[in-house]
Amino acid sequence: MRRTAAAGLVIVNGQVFTADRSHPRAEAVAMRGAKIAAVGSNDEARKAAPDATVIDAAGRTVLPGLVDAHNHFLATGESLGMADVRYPKVASIAGLVEALAAAAAQSGFRSGDFLRAYGFDHAKYERAPTRWDLDRAAPGSPVLVGHISGHYVLANSLAMERAGVTENTPDPPGGRIDRDERGLPTGLFRDAAMVLVQPAAVDVGHHGPNFHVAADPADLTAAVERAGTAYLAAGLTTVCDAQVTSRELTAYRQARAQGRLLVRTVCMPLSHQLGSYQATGLAGPFGNEWLSLGPMKFYCDGSLIGGTAAFSAQAADSRDPGHLAGSQAGTGAGTGAGTAAGAGAGLLFWDPAEFAEAIEQAHLAGWQVGVHAQGDAAIGLALDAFTRAQHARPSADPRFRIEHCGYPTDAQLARMRDLGVIAVCQPSYLHDSGDDFLDAMPGIAHRLQPLRAELDLGIRVVLSSDSDVASYRPLDTIAAAVRRQTRNGRAIGPDQALTVAEAVLAHTIDAALAIGAEHRLGSLEPGKLADLVILGGRLLECPAEEISSLGVDITVIAGRVAHQAG
Repeated sequence: MRRTAAAGLVIVNGQVFTADRSHPRAEAVAMRGAKIAAVGSNDEARKAAPDATVIDAAGRTVLPGLVDAHNHFLATGESLGMADVRYPKVASIAGLVEALAAAAAQSGFRSGDFLRAYGFDHAKYERAPTRWDLDRAAPGSPVLVGHISGHYVLANSLAMERAGVTENTPDPPGGRIDRDERGLPTGLFRDAAMVLVQPAAVDVGHHGPNFHVAADPADLTAAVERAGTAYLAAGLTTVCDAQVTSRELTAYRQARAQGRLLVRTVCMPLSHQLGSYQATGLAGPFGNEWLSLGPMKFYCDGSLIGGTAAFSAQAADSRDPGHLAGSQAGTGAGTGAGTAAGAGAGLLFWDPAEFAEAIEQAHLAGWQVGVHAQGDAAIGLALDAFTRAQHARPSADPRFRIEHCGYPTDAQLARMRDLGVIAVCQPSYLHDSGDDFLDAMPGIAHRLQPLRAELDLGIRVVLSSDSDVASYRPLDTIAAAVRRQTRNGRAIGPDQALTVAEAVLAHTIDAALAIGAEHRLGSLEPGKLADLVILGGRLLECPAEEISSLGVDITVIAGRVAHQAG
């Protein structure tokens, strides 16, 4: 057994799953300072740190600190402080209005103040809600409600009036304003159109949905701490924020300076900043063990949950995009930077030629690149861009990422394997919205996020949450990957399920590899950072339907207990 020098904590009598494929199991872990000193038997661990504090795991599962490679850290902290209108808490338009009215009635809220809420999911409602519905909830106040996908915002009439939006306001590149049969805006603003009604702190143009709302810096720092506390309780020790602007990076830097950045944080700068980074000669990875730059983030298409993912005509034949997008959305192709998504409907953020050029420029500048691509049409564009980038500057290990990777075809999976593309997936979508997928796209729903097919081909599969779109709890994500069941208990692609061990690897060492950190975290090995969790039971033998309820008893980060249940 390998050892390193100095630690103050020893875990004994554990069911230790190391995520080290060469030494996958152990019963004890010793830590000196912020690093792991030994992994092996109880005796070996005690000898490696004879004066350390000893924690008896009593047979419970011990895992490496869990890594979320696609998360919206600050946005999650903000949403945790908003009115919660997620399903099943809110399951109808009447319920939405009632929840907003209750939030407006709380002490401290004054008429005329902005009322913000998060998490509406109108695929679960009788129809798409409109601004006129919201007008009933808080008369005299502007109201903005974020969609669960993070790609839409619903505004009431006063919020639109204050923003200067009228029936003559055009759709911006990469976005869409929903309109009724009279041509009047209904209040639903999709993707890049969100900026028309939200007071944005930064201009991201057509590079993605703009949820970077202007806020007091102190409130943002508090949101970072709020989310970090929740993450530690869930067993997360490292997160990668998959859409970072100057707003988020400033908040993380301030939180770090104030001792309020509680988990290791990797930032994916959004692509609108590529020119600025090129001008300074800076590219990720850059930073330290607590705060760093990672890959650069590009958007290709819209939201699978919201019905704006870009599919090929063949795939679109089996879809009813109106079921997901809402009755006001229609089924026509969306546009991004003036470009139709194609016969399969959906929305593209870029002209395909400009998209490929931008990916090549990022690759030439030394960036690892991650592309949001849900539908097969978007995945094809991403793979074309990756191929072009590799021809321009061949790399033995480019670690291209496809974020979400919703519906890759068999031919695209083969291309992903050949290019070494990492699939960064969120199986919780299948639980939360799987019933909607089965109803709206019965011909392809069982093939969404084909994790088993990807693994069998040798593609690196990574599990993540996309919080605040889905639960930030890794045990929920692992359960969704293993069970492949919808909220209502329907099977969705059961042949694509992972084993528990595969799912844990995808949320630890393989997630670490996706952010370029596998040499320092993601597995329990001597010399690596001393981040680990002790669960509330034995995960490896746990029935799949009980995984989510296991709980996290202890979270250790940098060799110190950062969370202890009870």
